[in-house]
Amino acid sequence: MLVAALRRGCLSPLTELRFSEAAARLGSLPEVLPAPPEALMPIRLDGAAWKLPAEGMASARPAGVLLLIAPDAAGEARIVLIERTSYDGHHSGEISFPGGAAEAGDADLTATALREAGEEIGLEPERVGLRVVGELEPFWIPVSNFLVTPIVGLADRLQPWQPDPREVARVIEAPLAAFLPGAPIETLERDVREWRIRYGAYALEELGDGPAVWGATATILGQLGAVLGAAPVVEGELDPTVTG
Repeated sequence: MLVAALRRGCLSPLTELRFSEAAARLGSLPEVLPAPPEALMPIRLDGAAWKLPAEGMASARPAGVLLLIAPDAAGEARIVLIERTSYDGHHSGEISFPGGAAEAGDADLTATALREAGEEIGLEPERVGLRVVGELEPFWIPVSNFLVTPIVGLADRLQPWQPDPREVARVIEAPLAAFLPGAPIETLERDVREWRIRYGAYALEELGDGPAVWGATATILGQLGAVLGAAPVVEGELDPTVTG
């Protein structure tokens, strides 16, 4: 059980995470969120610093992404990711969450994330029994100058997805346990614009030979995993309305 492993401080990255346990832990997000693993953060190999966050955030465009968590047929917690299509842009071919830039008609960033998820993967909130439980820390992406707010949503079930072929190459239902504290993080290098960077990434079996999960997506998943692993779910905390 995840509970016992967390209490012993020896959680294995291969441990399954039941949806009922994840839902209980995420039903009330802490006021102070734990930090994601430092190993995930990209650094420039030329030694220079990124533009200061305060300076970048002042001009950043608001965006919302959906962290959609639901049980699979076996009751294991899954989180819905997408692989973006290849195009001439900053996030071509990357693993990300459904979501995107805020538009004038959006009531708030939750509305942004839900609208984008509907457009990108055909999400039907009523069909999956979606309920939004909160937000993680906004994350600034220097390369595209977005300030991304992660919206955490729990659903009763998954649905057949209808990815927009113009934006989404495939939908991935990744095991949420893969992002818990102690999960393996690979160290990789790549060129971004004129910069050579080193960064940490999650390599998932579900991705096969596809790209690893890195950048903003990995950092957000790392913080989500830190929330889940910050304290054990004790007996009696599980939501009796959630099965899995």
